[in-house]
Amino acid sequence: MAGRLMYLIGPSGSGKDSLLDAARTQLAERGCRIVRRVITRSAEAVGEAAQGVSAQEFAQMQAQGAFALSWHANGLAYGIPRDIDDWLAAGQDVLVNGSRGHLPQTRARYPNVLVLLLTVDQAALRQRLLARGRESVAEIDERLARNARFSERLLAGDDPALCVIDNSGLLANTVERLLACIDGQAGCA
Repeated sequence: MAGRLMYLIGPSGSGKDSLLDAARTQLAERGCRIVRRVITRSAEAVGEAAQGVSAQEFAQMQAQGAFALSWHANGLAYGIPRDIDDWLAAGQDVLVNGSRGHLPQTRARYPNVLVLLLTVDQAALRQRLLARGRESVAEIDERLARNARFSERLLAGDDPALCVIDNSGLLANTVERLLACIDGQAGCA
């Protein structure tokens, strides 16, 4: 029996990395593997525990077929190791920190993907992005507008393989909702 691919998406600042860290033990207990992404940024960069590589290394890895999924966003390249195909074939569930913009390609390759959309109240998200200090106010406002448009389009599709997880409150509540989605509760596939 094949495993399930779970594709976590959400805007920058929504707390995807915090959620994965907080749920890591419970996910492992369920036999779910969390994928370590390959990203073209230094290993010292603040954020997720990704494998940092140079743009040249990433291009070489991509040319050698090292990635099951890959995309470019926000000036960086992201890759999901092709090991996930072996894990899925062996019946293991796999959770990927994905890209909203790459969702159509992911669905084409993995038609039974469970999409986990992490949302945050727009005002709270704006405050988080401002606190990070990486972008100007204008850039943050454009990012928030893009996020709102994307979420509206995705939610309008009434997709049974979509589970919406609100991370505006306590992280413990968000972990519970994530686990409920994975366990097939709360109206998720």
